[in-house]
Amino acid sequence: MIYPAMDMDSASTVVLQALTQATSQDTAVLKPAEEQLRQWETQPGFYSVLLKIFNNHMLDVNVRWLAVLYFKNGIDRYWRRVAPHALSEEEKMSLRAGLITNFNEPVNQIATQIAVLIAKVARLDCPRQWPELIPILLESVKGQDGLQQHRALLTFYHVTKTLASKRLAQDKRLFQDLASGIYSFACSLWSHHTDCFLQQIYARDEAAALSSLERTLLSLKVLRKLTVHGFQEPQQNVEVMGFLNAVFERLKQFLECCRQVGPDNACREKLEKTIILFTKVLLDFLEYHPCAFIPLIQRSLEFAVSYVFTPAGEGVTFERFIVQCMNLIKMIVKNDAYKPAKNIEDSKPESLEAHKIKTAFFTHPTLTEIGRRLVSHYFLLTEEELAMWEEDPESFAVEETGGDSWKYSLRPCTEVLFLDIFHNYSQTLTPVLLEMVQNLQGPTNVEDPVQLLMKDAVYNAVGLAAYELFDNVDFDQWFKNQLLGELQVNHHRYKLIRRRVIWLIGQWISVKFKSDLRPLLYEVILSLMQDPDLVVRIETATTLKLTVDDFEFRTEQFLPYLESIFGLLFQLLQQVTECDTKMQVLHVISCVIERVNIQIRPYVGCLVQYLPLLWKQSEEHNMLRCAILTTLIHLVQGLGAESKNLYPFLLPVIQLSTDVSQPPHVYLLEDGLELWLVTLENSPAVTPELLRIFQNMSALLELSSENLRTCFQIVNAYIYLSATEFLQSYAESLCRSFCDLLKDITNEGQVQVLKVVEIALKVSPILGAHMFQPLLPAVFRGIVDGERYPVVMSTYLGIMGRVLLQNSSFFFSLLAQMASECSQEMDQLLGNVIEMWVDRMDNITQPERRKLSSLALLSLLPSDNSVIQDKFCGIINICVEALHDVMTEDPETGTFKDCMLMSHFEEPKLSDDEEPPTEQDKRKKLLALEDPVHSVSLQQFVYEKLKAQQAMMGDQGFGVLMETVDTELVRQLQEFLQAHQTITALMETIKTD
Repeated sequence: MIYPAMDMDSASTVVLQALTQATSQDTAVLKPAEEQLRQWETQPGFYSVLLKIFNNHMLDVNVRWLAVLYFKNGIDRYWRRVAPHALSEEEKMSLRAGLITNFNEPVNQIATQIAVLIAKVARLDCPRQWPELIPILLESVKGQDGLQQHRALLTFYHVTKTLASKRLAQDKRLFQDLASGIYSFACSLWSHHTDCFLQQIYARDEAAALSSLERTLLSLKVLRKLTVHGFQEPQQNVEVMGFLNAVFERLKQFLECCRQVGPDNACREKLEKTIILFTKVLLDFLEYHPCAFIPLIQRSLEFAVSYVFTPAGEGVTFERFIVQCMNLIKMIVKNDAYKPAKNIEDSKPESLEAHKIKTAFFTHPTLTEIGRRLVSHYFLLTEEELAMWEEDPESFAVEETGGDSWKYSLRPCTEVLFLDIFHNYSQTLTPVLLEMVQNLQGPTNVEDPVQLLMKDAVYNAVGLAAYELFDNVDFDQWFKNQLLGELQVNHHRYKLIRRRVIWLIGQWISVKFKSDLRPLLYEVILSLMQDPDLVVRIETATTLKLTVDDFEFRTEQFLPYLESIFGLLFQLLQQVTECDTKMQVLHVISCVIERVNIQIRPYVGCLVQYLPLLWKQSEEHNMLRCAILTTLIHLVQGLGAESKNLYPFLLPVIQLSTDVSQPPHVYLLEDGLELWLVTLENSPAVTPELLRIFQNMSALLELSSENLRTCFQIVNAYIYLSATEFLQSYAESLCRSFCDLLKDITNEGQVQVLKVVEIALKVSPILGAHMFQPLLPAVFRGIVDGERYPVVMSTYLGIMGRVLLQNSSFFFSLLAQMASECSQEMDQLLGNVIEMWVDRMDNITQPERRKLSSLALLSLLPSDNSVIQDKFCGIINICVEALHDVMTEDPETGTFKDCMLMSHFEEPKLSDDEEPPTEQDKRKKLLALEDPVHSVSLQQFVYEKLKAQQAMMGDQGFGVLMETVDTELVRQLQEFLQAHQTITALMETIKTD
């Protein structure tokens, strides 16, 4: 119990007091009460007390509501047997019994919450631990008491809904057993309440009708779940198919009822809800059981088409119902299960049957009528839309039509249906649409609003069906001969057509639009960006984005217009006030900057001054800030080294976006990291402020999220930018972060971490080795133990190769440290390392690392160490392999040269489409010139090392050493070393028997 030895009544009193305080508005009272309740959550008896409190109808509604919520949350946390502090089986048994003793909750909201929490328990316990639940619910649903009947039905619905949502095979079977047991009852219950409602509504008994309608709705919700999820092969069940056929009859009755009662009746809202629920039953059944739906295709199409496309629907239908009917037609037209295979013999019989029914229904006249009605009736802009254009042009221009909006909104729904029907029946519908276009040739009279709206609708259809009309419309000719003229009509009523035509061009740009017409289009865009109407200007900006984003875009065609258009885009960005519109315009600006790259530099002054102001104003609008970050990314790339002038604004933005202690990072982090990276890549030199932002990194590495790769790229960029300052400031904390990361990271992540160390060693061999010293023993151990994962081993060898070649004193001190740790002789350990290196050389795939390995191992020569001499054959083996990798034959001279050598830095000649090198690219190039891999000739190095070894050992000793090498390898080595004039004496020594 809540306190030891406390009886139920005393416990109820203290809990009731805490709940009462927890409903207080005063935080001084509220907080301690919440804390007290939280502590009681795990106490035995707490939920029994809550049940007693919310079942007591005399108590305050807010207190009872809170008690239900605490109980509901407790089910999620403590009801499962395996949960920590789980409820005892005895308490659960008494709670289950208490929940279903009486269905008489007077308050609707509390009744719904109790129904939901009973369903939560049912999900876990029904039917095994709670077999009596369903029988008791069915009994109560049959009762005469109105309230009890309704509450039981409400609970029955929530239980059915929850059980239907379980997805394991065993749970599905249990639900199917339940469904087959109660389906008849559920059908008769629904029929009974439906008949009662219809009698009462026509008898003008509104109160009784509303009550029956509520029960009709609940019983229909139960039936929907049972029908859709309760049967594996519903077409075999007479009752299921009977119910589905009855849905059409009931739909007609309810639609007629809607017409009779008029819009102001108290039942009107629930009536429409029920009608929508009927259509949901059909749509769900079609989605989950397309083959079982085949017998209903004919009836569904007749029903939907008559209400949506014939006078039968006039005065009856309402928008949401039309959307549902259109979706029903769309799902039948588009359903893959109803399409025969390309090879008819491979088709399933049911697909052929469905196809036959569809073909019989969609005759030429039916399709023609549907196509015409969609365009000439449903595509017309409504009075509400035209009023919105005038009163709120930005909302009109940026209306959401993407995603799933076709499921709920009329305009996107009609457009999607038109597209699907057009796609499936284009041979019939193309001539219909082209005829409609033909009838509207030439400018339309601005005094004829009906014709203007009709032209807008037809052009909309031609834009939507652009891909389907590819072979039937010569868009280039139409653009020159008709559409250009339409855009030059300046009358304010003609803005409808100006906006629609520029939209239409945007739809066709990637389908069929000759490249040499682009300059003409840019002239048009330039003119329309100055149109008096805001909607036209916004639509023009969108078409500009589609044009610039297109595969055929040529920068040189656009450059003459760049300054003017960019200026007008910037004006538009300032003129619009809504967050969504600013985002849309920013995306256009970003796209233009991205495509013209460095050519944008002269024109961005105004934008650079405005963005800080916009950033400040958008404090509450994180999505707009994301758009600003994207624009900044492209801007920095376009400005290159000049982007340093933006630092006073840029760096605080990066700082905020990547600081995980600031709430906005949830939205801004990904784009903020990208901006941080491009800022570093384009930075000409490090600044103290740029260095300071790195303080954000350790928290980001701790997150180890999907952004980790970008974080590593940022670290690398700092190393390339200013290794000394950066490593001295941050290597210690970075090393700690890396050590933590390596404990729990994938192989791929491990490689990313090690690559940072490798780059640090490449840029600064002495400082890098010193700063990342704590990580190197693990690398050494990995080599000695023969790491299994090839990419990790390759990286280990890359790191050790750098240390050995460029910081050998450090290598030998590390070797000494490792030898004492392993209680081994240094020479013996060195021998093991060389042996493993030779053995795992094949793990290294990058030619740079292969050459590095051979340079590193060769750097051990000349040596009189017996272990190194013992491994001499392996070292030569690696060198010959690497020579094969890097030596290319000069066809003119017949000699070999090292293809990795770079002699000097030259700016590459760029074609128009190539991006200029970033500052970081230049830094990498300069670094490569100093890197032994690119500055030392491997052939020369092999020769010098062998010569030095010979000088150390004398010819005879060296000859004996060479005899340990395979004769074929010696022959290959000779070939590579031929170019050296001075080598003859050495070659004599190497000559084989």
